[in-house]
Amino acid sequence: MKNLRNAKGFTLIELLIVIAIIGILAAIAIPQFNQYKARAYDSDAKANLHNIYLACKAYWADNGSAAVCGTDEATATAYGYLQSQNVSISSPSVVETLFSATAANTNSTNTFTINSNGAIN
Repeated sequence: MKNLRNAKGFTLIELLIVIAIIGILAAIAIPQFNQYKARAYDSDAKANLHNIYLACKAYWADNGSAAVCGTDEATATAYGYLQSQNVSISSPSVVETLFSATAANTNSTNTFTINSNGAIN
């Protein structure tokens, strides 16, 4: 029979300490991960606002600033705006000087607005 004093392995205390450390790290990481996801959703909504603004600017460059641009015009093949799946945009069809659009991601509670100067609030 083998001598038990020379047996190799971890003690119960060592294993419990490792499990406690992993639990503490998980308790810190999970809330941070949720914040990262919320910021990503907000960034997606802001990016959609910026992209529809640029598509309308290209539309106005081709058709004049008095032409009416909205989501329908921006999504035309020539202007290349593709809306993200989880983002809803309310963009009235207006002329360049009155342009304003609002966007929100369905996974976030925040709403963002862009004005005719391209500033996002």
